[in-house]
Amino acid sequence: MVDTVPPDIRSRIMAQVKSKDTKPEMTVRRLLHGLGYRYRLHRQDLPGRPDLVFPSRRKIVFVNGCFWHRHSGCVRATVPATNREFWSAKFERNRDRDRRNYALLADRGWGVMTVWECELQDLPTLAGSLISFLD
Repeated sequence: MVDTVPPDIRSRIMAQVKSKDTKPEMTVRRLLHGLGYRYRLHRQDLPGRPDLVFPSRRKIVFVNGCFWHRHSGCVRATVPATNREFWSAKFERNRDRDRRNYALLADRGWGVMTVWECELQDLPTLAGSLISFLD
């Protein structure tokens, strides 16, 4: 299958993909705020610029999209039909970067939790997991 979208248009489309303040991230932020937790956002001095940082607890929460970060076994972790080699390499680089950042954070004494986009379908269970992680 050939990609029918010209590269300049494809580039413009991909440039619009947000990395901060996404719907899943905003949902997790609202949930945690409602539970009484306070946090810092996107600290640039930490590896991976974590989505949510709880400095006094030394805890970090990343809110990852299943597609971009390759949530294992998730139906949202599909590979586009066109340009498969590019996408496979891109996804592998994303996963490598995530593993590297998590290891660096752990070495610095931070606890790290990943919230996957698909986990937002069950907010009560997610709330329980977050409370367990943060307390």
